[in-house]
Amino acid sequence: MARYTGPVCRLCRREGQKLYLKGERCYTDKCAIARRGYAPGQHGQNRKKLSNYGLQLREKQKAKRFYGILETQFRHLFERAEKMPGITGENLLRLLEMRLDNVVYRMGFAASRKEARQLVRHGHFSVNGNKVDIPSYLVSVGDAIKVREKSMSSVKFKERAEIAVNVPNWVQVNYENLEGKVVSLPTREDIDIPIAEHLIVELYSR
Repeated sequence: MARYTGPVCRLCRREGQKLYLKGERCYTDKCAIARRGYAPGQHGQNRKKLSNYGLQLREKQKAKRFYGILETQFRHLFERAEKMPGITGENLLRLLEMRLDNVVYRMGFAASRKEARQLVRHGHFSVNGNKVDIPSYLVSVGDAIKVREKSMSSVKFKERAEIAVNVPNWVQVNYENLEGKVVSLPTREDIDIPIAEHLIVELYSR
């Protein structure tokens, strides 16, 4: 499966804000935005004012980079969001939030979405008792996500269980048993990512 393998701090600098792609490092003085708060490249410090198209494109790129997916997958989710009842932009964000790798991150079992994606790919989680190793798997309300029994002894999960995490209202987590449950669909207020989704809709509607 295609994925971005370049330096992730460069992505944060390109968007001009923290995307929290490196987990705990993003909260320290080592964060690239704190040290070099301008776009990468030779002309990074001479950025020009963006056009309307440029603003729309940057919002789309930002959303893709927050969730760690590439264009084809993102476009497919947008097309699915368009066919759903309700507001297309909010539907898109809701679909992105319901990806298994994002749910694992939201539950606090990983320090970043990138780490969550890797843990899922390595088969550390089950959904409703069945092993699922596809990061893009869309969970549903009522689904139970659990660290598989053979992975429970991992130091990684023991350390994560001891870290206080701000868990969103639409999931419940039992760190003692290393399991969680999706109790409702996330609302727009639950999604704390700074994305103007209407700009993404405008871009794809051109």
